[in-house]
Parts: sequence; C-alpha cells; structure tokens
Amino acid sequence: MSSSSEISHRGRIISITPEVTTVQIVSESGCAACHAKGLCSLGDSKAKEVELPTRGWDNWKVGDEVSVVLRASMGHKAVWLAYVIPLVLMVAALLGTLAAGGSELLAGLVAIAAIALYYGVIWLLRDRLRNEYIFNIKA
Repeated sequence: MSSSSEISHRGRIISITPEVTTVQIVSESGCAACHAKGLCSLGDSKAKEVELPTRGWDNWKVGDEVSVVLRASMGHKAVWLAYVIPLVLMVAALLGTLAAGGSELLAGLVAIAAIALYYGVIWLLRDRLRNEYIFNIKA
C-alpha cells in the first residue's frame, strides 16, 4: 500500500494475549516536540490504547516499537460516522421542527434527542463496527 492509502501511528506493544494485542499510541500536539513546551503548557500528549487481533505467526514482544496501520478509507468512513452524519441529522431535525411550526426550545430538544438516538444506535452497533475497523501492525 502506498503511504497515502493508509494511516499510520507509532506505538509500543503493552500486552499480548492469544486473542488481542494491545498497542499504546502517544498522540502529541504540533508543539509537543518543541524544546520550550514545559514553559508554555500549550503542548500536550495523550496515550491511547488500540486493540488488534493477535496473529499467531507474528513474533512481537511486549515493549516492541511498531507502526499501527489503518486503511485511509476506513478513517474517512469514521469521520463521516462521527461528525458529518450527526451534524446533518442535527441540522435537519432542528430545521424540520422549526418548519413544522415548533418552538425554538422544542426544535433544540428534538435536535438533541436525534443526536442522542443516533449515537445510541452507533453504540448498539459497536461490535459490528469493531469488526470493520481492523488495524494492522508493521515493524
């Protein structure tokens, strides 16, 4: 795969079981590598853990530095599911309620309820989505 067709992050393996390999990825902001980050407190980093299916033929060990890779198309799909669709749904619910003659308070509550319902459905489908978003490990 070319580098433009995949999303890659460096990480360290923190645990390996027969079913799941857990990799910790440290996400740093753009200024986190700055030599003055301790003085300005704008630079931050967050540790995230990614679970990947363990493959029996891999010889990884806890502590190994690896790259966690996801197809870019799956990243784009995640952006649509997490941000674009909920925004369109919220605006449609808001404008639809106002067009039907509802008050602004009712329109706001309907929009919030629509978003809550959407994310509730996403939560119910989490196992199916987890199976679609498969990360891979590269050395």
